[in-house]
This record gives sequence, structure tokens and C-alpha cells, in this order.
Amino acid sequence: MIYTVTLNPSIDYIVHVTDFQPGTVNRMTKDFKFPGGKGINVSRILKRLDASSTVLGFLGGFTGTFIKEALQKEGLDCDFTEIGDDTRINIKLKSATETEINGGGPEITNQEIQLLKQQLSNVQKGDIVILSGSAPSSLRKGFYQELIAIVKEKDADFVIDTTGQDLADALSSEPLLVKPNNHELADLYDTSFNSIADIIPYGKRLLADGARHVIISMAGDGALLFTDAGVYQSNVLKRPLKNSVGAGDSMIAGFIGAYEKSSDPLTAFKMGVACGSGTAFSDDLATREMIDSLLDEVIVTKISE
Repeated sequence: MIYTVTLNPSIDYIVHVTDFQPGTVNRMTKDFKFPGGKGINVSRILKRLDASSTVLGFLGGFTGTFIKEALQKEGLDCDFTEIGDDTRINIKLKSATETEINGGGPEITNQEIQLLKQQLSNVQKGDIVILSGSAPSSLRKGFYQELIAIVKEKDADFVIDTTGQDLADALSSEPLLVKPNNHELADLYDTSFNSIADIIPYGKRLLADGARHVIISMAGDGALLFTDAGVYQSNVLKRPLKNSVGAGDSMIAGFIGAYEKSSDPLTAFKMGVACGSGTAFSDDLATREMIDSLLDEVIVTKISE
């Protein structure tokens, strides 16, 4: 079983304005409301790949009700921890440039924290837990480490998709997959990159520090996969770019959904690239039809031992 954990879900309110002018009244040309949050995005893509998952995380208020009902309509298995505060709303304003206004997140009580940890303790050996995204500011520092300890105690695998100290602290626990982008990788190791060749030693360093598989996404330069067998690069698929929200989450979903079935990182990487690209080419997350149409276009080349 795959579990996804979203500590700070949201309603993603996507607003299109032809020529946004600050300080005046602007009219939307179209708008969308989607259940948001990195782990939630992963579960939504897994569902489209016919891979079962259970969605965990904190959810509350009328916004939480909207998210839960939307996910249940898609057939997802939800086991959220109900909280007293409202789940946040994130605004994505799309005009000549894209602007995001993200909510900080709800207040989480100690009792609510313990409830989530109890739910997570139901995982079993062989399960995969995907820990994604930022945490509400009300949660204590190092909270991901507490969740990882539960997963490891149950002899389950975990994926962590976050940045900074939380990512650094997770590496020694041997995550099945980490997926920073090139900028996040540079920040993690306090360096900078001018080429793909510059990135390779630091992707390998993530492996040496404990990660079992590493994907580095590089926007217009494709993505890199690091395994014990070598370093691989994907090509860049070409379509009009519509959406930057959820592409990385979709890549993780594609990788884990395929890896759970095949245990082959190259097959999983190809599916991850197809899913991530499909979301970038869509208003919402990629459909199964879009993913299938892109999969044969993905080319993976070994570039280093």
C-alpha cells in the first residue's frame, strides 16, 4: 500500500486574467478550484495510474470539506486527521506573468498531532509512505523526523519531497526517493551550478548520504536519475506549457506507481517524466490519456557511471 502525507493541504484557486493591473478592478476570464497539496497531488496521479493509495494529513473547516469531497468524487481513499482550524486557500494568478499567494496554514494542536501519528502507525512492512511539502508553521521543527521514525519502526519505505534541513535530516534514514530540483539541490549543499556536469557530483552525494534513488528536475533541461548503477538523463518533451503546479508531484507519483509494480528505476523514471510533463501541459493534473500519449516519447540516456 502507498500512503501520502500532506501536512498543509489547500484549495488551489487558479484565476486567469488577460492583462492583470494592480490597484484596479480586474475581471477573470476563467477560474478553477482544485484540491491542493503535494501529497494530495501524488495520490490523484496514482489513482489515474490505477495504483491505490491512502491520503493522510490535517484537514479542517469548510475548505477541508471541499477537499475531502472532491477527492472522494475521484475515488480516492481518504483518512485525514480532522482539525479545528480551517485548511488554507492558495491563489494562483495567471496573466502575463504568474503570481502565487499561498496561505500559511492552520494551527495544529498537540491532540491533533497525536491523532495523525496514530493513523500513520497503521503502516506495515513493504508499504511506501510519501511525505510531501511544507508543514504549517504551528508544527514543531523536525516533525518530519518524528513521522520518519514511525515509518522506519514499521519497516516500511518512505519518500520525502521537501527542502532544506528537513531533507538533509531525512537522508540518513535511507529514503526510497528524493526529488529536489537543481536550485533546491544547490541550496542544500550551499553551492551553485552552471551545467549538468556540475550537478552530477551533488546528485551522487545524495546517494552517498543515504538516498536510494535521486531525481533532480531541471525544468527546460529535463531531469536526472541517480542510482547505484549510474546517472541517467531524460529528454525534454515539447508541448505548450500551461501549468507549473503539481508537475514535480506528478513525477514522484509516476515513479513510485511504476516502481511499486516493477522495482525497475528506469521504467519508473520514464513514467515519472511522462506524468510530470503531462501535468505541465494541462490546466489540472495530467489525465491518464495525456500520460499514455507522452510515455513513448520519453527517452532515457545513461550519461555517467
